[in-house]
Amino acid sequence: MSRIPRQTQVPQERVLLCGVRFADEAPFDGEDLSEAAGLVQAAEGLVVGDGILQRLQRPSPATLFGSGKVLEIGLEIERVHPDAVVVDNELSPAQGRNLEKAWKVRIIDRSELILDIFARRARTRQARLQVELAQNEYLAPRLRRMWTHLERNEGAIGARGPGETQLETDKRLIRRRIQDLRIELRSIEERKQREVRTRAEQFTVGLVGYTNAGKSTVLNRLTGSDELAADMLFATLDTRTRQWRLSDGRTVLLSDTVGFVQRLPHHLVASFHATLEEALHADLLLHVVDAAHPRAIEQMEAVEGVLRTVLRGPREEVVVLNKADHVRDPVALAGLQQSAGASAILVSALTGAGMDDLDARVRERLDAHSRRIDVFMPASAGRLDAQIRAICTPIERAYDEDRDEVRVRVRLTDAQIGFLARTAGPDARFVPVDGDTLAGGDDSDGAPEADGAVRIPPRPRRDGSGPDQVSAAGT
Repeated sequence: MSRIPRQTQVPQERVLLCGVRFADEAPFDGEDLSEAAGLVQAAEGLVVGDGILQRLQRPSPATLFGSGKVLEIGLEIERVHPDAVVVDNELSPAQGRNLEKAWKVRIIDRSELILDIFARRARTRQARLQVELAQNEYLAPRLRRMWTHLERNEGAIGARGPGETQLETDKRLIRRRIQDLRIELRSIEERKQREVRTRAEQFTVGLVGYTNAGKSTVLNRLTGSDELAADMLFATLDTRTRQWRLSDGRTVLLSDTVGFVQRLPHHLVASFHATLEEALHADLLLHVVDAAHPRAIEQMEAVEGVLRTVLRGPREEVVVLNKADHVRDPVALAGLQQSAGASAILVSALTGAGMDDLDARVRERLDAHSRRIDVFMPASAGRLDAQIRAICTPIERAYDEDRDEVRVRVRLTDAQIGFLARTAGPDARFVPVDGDTLAGGDDSDGAPEADGAVRIPPRPRRDGSGPDQVSAAGT
């Protein structure tokens, strides 16, 4: 008699939650452990028992918690018998060891939990290297001596000595691996910077925000892509860049970055610096906020705090209040809009509501970085014509039969004008519609400047009376 096959799966790890909030901290998710529970769920764990939270003036150097709370949590552990205890704080190596001795169960602090989630989500080589670097930096001060029989390596007669302990060997290997990872990631970051610079002719928009704020859904709605968008923390780690064609035909590059979280471990921020490269060089940041979250204001402030540490200077920013269709408290929404500023836009990426307003706002910002230009080119310049159409939709188009020349009126940034001027043939001309020079008003021969802009003065008419003027049909 054959046995009925059963589907097997790895059992969920049963986890008890606890944590400490300090008096000098703002009560961000402070009176509950809901975010910690979401992190455990993202790590495919199962929360058991009653979460225990303590409010202290200062942490205990030995155990983080007060002595009475350590006993209370120990009793809860005896009641529910979890596989591990997650402490929603960052523990020092000594605190972690003391709590393991007191509770006789594995201890996972907030940093280790986030690192585990990142390790599960990493897909590209860059993301895997970044996670491995952060894990090794976290592990280095927490190594324990695991093989007492290898405590000392003794040599032959005359060469006996204390030798090198296994712990010292492990530390040396980890230090060497960290050094190798930093070198490889530095190479990746330099390559990433070169990739970003090659797209300098495009206006770039970066999506930033708290994890699970809906950034990937916004990306899919605006660009028509089909990226993973799940209701979980840190659903994606890798930066995705897609082309976004605005309603007036112009195109920008839209990049989705890794989500932020309150009390994000500092070594994670350092490790994922290359991933944030897109946001660091974006011309405009769209700060996506989950408007339906009860602590949306605190999440918004947490993201701003991380951005201040990674950005090299001020960036233009538009606050996008997402998930408007899930908001149930209009008073809380009014307070959020007041905190976000008058320029904040209320949208729903799921239904598409408010996306036209967001499109208009980005076009408005793009207009501030661009100008109207008449591009004169031979009718046979198909390559230049195709490049222009790939960047934007022409405002006007006219053909001069006498000169066999096409005039295309477009709105472009200085970087886009410079890119086209460098790749165009010698017969192409770029004439500002308002008669001003492209950047600064000085005369030049059309060579690229240090800032990437190209300054090309209008070419006079053949009779020398002034700039070429070609009338557009119907104008």
